[in-house]
Parts: sequence; structure tokens; C-alpha cells
Amino acid sequence: MTVDAMHAIHALNKAYLQLHPVEAQHAVNHLAITDIIDLIQSQTPAEMVTLWEGLTLDAAMAVLKKLPETYTRHILQRADPVHTARVLALLDTAEHQYMMSLVDSTRQRELSTLVQYPEDSAGSLMDPRFLPLYETLTIREALHRYRKLKPQFTRQLYIIDTEGRPQRMVEIHNLALAGGGDSLASVSQPVPAMVPATATREEVVEQLDAHRVTDLPVVDIDGRLIGIIHYDALIDAMREESSIDILTMVGASRDERALSHIGFVVRKRLPWLSINLLTAFLAAAVVGLFESTIARFTALAVLLPVVAGQSGNTGAQALAVTMRGLALREIGTSQWLRVARKEIGASFINGVAIATFTAIGVLVWSSSPGLALVIGSSMIIAMVAAAFSGVVIPMTLSSLGQDPAQSSSIILTTVTDVVGFLSFLGIATLLASML
Repeated sequence: MTVDAMHAIHALNKAYLQLHPVEAQHAVNHLAITDIIDLIQSQTPAEMVTLWEGLTLDAAMAVLKKLPETYTRHILQRADPVHTARVLALLDTAEHQYMMSLVDSTRQRELSTLVQYPEDSAGSLMDPRFLPLYETLTIREALHRYRKLKPQFTRQLYIIDTEGRPQRMVEIHNLALAGGGDSLASVSQPVPAMVPATATREEVVEQLDAHRVTDLPVVDIDGRLIGIIHYDALIDAMREESSIDILTMVGASRDERALSHIGFVVRKRLPWLSINLLTAFLAAAVVGLFESTIARFTALAVLLPVVAGQSGNTGAQALAVTMRGLALREIGTSQWLRVARKEIGASFINGVAIATFTAIGVLVWSSSPGLALVIGSSMIIAMVAAAFSGVVIPMTLSSLGQDPAQSSSIILTTVTDVVGFLSFLGIATLLASML
């Protein structure tokens, strides 16, 4: 093949991938692994990562194992961490350790966190090794994939769409008895039940009781199939749930409950209340720095809670969304900048709108354009800073291996109070002549 012909093929492939991403993704997933590898190696670094992210988990795993180390290293370091973590979960221990050795320590911690689910959740019970199928396959093609990849023993195989969401399922015995030329759709049936990865053991057991399934598919926040809870794990979960119920009846528990003993509740809460008291004194110290300004303009004391309240609420919103994304494995810590940009943009627009309404109200109330300007500008600054903090605090704690749910709110409250008071009273001091 001539160089010109190769360039022409590369240009056509690139145009197809860019102009028809969904169709291209479906077509690429049906190529042989060697052809996918050749296609990936012909792409730019950014295009290579995008192409790999569009592969099904089993295809992405096979490609990683056969790519040259330089390409593998780049993909593991730059690709979407959620997809990467799920692919690595399919590898055996030795292969997983080798792949993790190709990335830096920060990326290793992030990928390890994304495959760890809370104890007794569906994510911790599932087996991430499964064989996804497409409805367009024939029975012969499906059996070929099954024999080639040899997935963990299962009684059902699941048919997914191009986004990775389970659509229907096929019983193994029906697949074995059907004619080779028949379509997979002809022997498929609806999926009776599925659970999100964050579902509790109680919810998993409820699904087992309600549907009497032998395998239970597990999906992520977007409904994509990420694992299977097999029958033995379901039975173990039911037995464990029964033992937990017995322990609960006699009051044995390591976590606080609605009717926990007072002494237990005090031991759990008092340390954090003490820390919160110290941070409150820090915020009070900031206010004390501007004592003379407040003494001259008593209206500032009246308006302080307004700024603190709005910034606190903005920060709490950003914190809740970020922690939910981390808990559901929707985002990784390496995506903090992308999340922060979104929250900062939203808080700035909301800040401008709220600050405008507030400034108009203060102007009508006080007849002071300077005071209206002070509270309006400080509110925008405080809300943007609060949104940024609501993202960075849980991301930082998570990257350090700490539980972001345990102390994020206390740290956030301190930041929003300090920044809110500092911006409001600082700007008031600078513009004192206008008040």
C-alpha cells in the first residue's frame, strides 16, 4: 500500500470517527482486536484516548494487554478514570499490578478508589468480569465470544446498547440450544431486575426476594452495566443480612442509629463539635479585625448574616454534588478542575443574580449606594469562593485517603464564613468613604 493510500485511509477513518461517533463506536467494537490496535496506533494521542474510551470493557481490556507499553501508559494516565478503573478491574492480580505500575502515584490512588465501593454495597458484592453482547450478533458469534473470553460462570448473558446499558438478557441454555444463524434477539428476554452499584445489601436482598433471580446485574449512575452479582454472592448477602438483623435486635452496632445510646452518640459527636467550636472562633476573629468599621457603620452587622448565609448555601450545594459524584464513582479526583470550573461558572451567574436583587433591596432599605455596592460585590466573591471550596475540599480529602463525608462540612463552614466576612467587611473598609 502506498503512503498516499495510507494517508487517505487515515483521513477517512478520522472523519468517520468525528462525524459519526456513535456509529463509529459500534463499528470499532465489532473489529478484531488486532485491527482495533492498528487503528488506535494511527491516531493522535488525544484521538487515541477517545477511541479507547468508546470500547466495551472486554475489548478495552484486550487492547490494553496487547498495545505497546508507551501507548498503554498514555491511555491509563489520560483516559477517563471511571472507564479505566472498570477495565482494570477485569484483569487478574498480576496484570492489574503491572498496569498500575505504569501510572504515577496520584493516578494509582484515584483508580484504586474508583473500584472500591462501600462495604456491603452492591458494588462490593459484584463481579466486574462479565461478557457484554450486542443484539445484532448471531448465536454463532455470541458463542464464539463466550468461548474466547471465558467469563466467570454465569447463567445469563446481558445484551447492552452502544452506551453500555443493559437492554435484554439471554439464558445460557437457550443460547446453546438455538440455531447458529439465528439472531441473538430471537432468544433474548427482558431483564427482570438490576441494582445501582451503591445499593445496600438490604436492597440487593429485596431484589432477590422479589424476582428470585440467579444473577443480578449492577449498573452505575448512568445505567451502564458494570458488574454481576452471582447467585452465591446473593445467598451470602441474604445470610449476612439475617445475621445483621439479629445483631440489631440486641443493640449491637458499630454505627450510630436513630435510637443509639446517649453515651455512644456523645462519643461520636463531641469531638467534631469541639472542632467546629474552634473554627467558629476563627470566623469570629476575622470579624474582630474590622471592629472599628462595624462600630462606625452598624448596618454592616445587620447584613453580615446575609452574605454568610448565601455563601454557605452555595458551598453546601457544590459540596453535595461533588460528594455524590465521588460516592457514585461518577467522577475521580483528577477531574477536580473540570468540576470546579462548572461550579464556579454556575455560582458566578447565580451570584450576579442574587447580588443584584440584594443590592436593590439594601439600596431601598438604607438609601446608601455604597452599602448596596459593598454587599453586592462581596456576595459574588463569597459565593464563587464557596463553590470552589465545595469542590476542592472533598476532592482533596478523598485524594489523601480520608473520608470526605466526615469533615468536609466543618471545613467548608469555616471557609465560607471567613471568606464571606472578610470580603464583606474588607470591601466596606476600603469603600468607607462611600457609606
